[in-house]
Amino acid sequence: MGSQRTTFAKMQREKEKKAKAAAKRAARIDRAERSADESSQPPAGKRETASAEDLMNAMSQLHKQYDDGKIKLDDFDEQRAELQERIAAAAGV
Repeated sequence: MGSQRTTFAKMQREKEKKAKAAAKRAARIDRAERSADESSQPPAGKRETASAEDLMNAMSQLHKQYDDGKIKLDDFDEQRAELQERIAAAAGV
């Protein structure tokens, strides 16, 4: 007796899994390229002189944009991490 063929549902799950992996890989490459471009540019003067209040306002705006569905989770996480680094730098940590 021969082996049972793969079901359609299983083939569909595998196809979706491969598509998701390809999308994650493309996003990872895009983030790496953007971070390389940003690191090669000199830092903006405004970023260095931003007050803690300005940074906290930017953080609250970022959260509001995410809550309203204007930005995706990946973008939110990246921007939040950048703001947290800037807040830590401004605090002298």
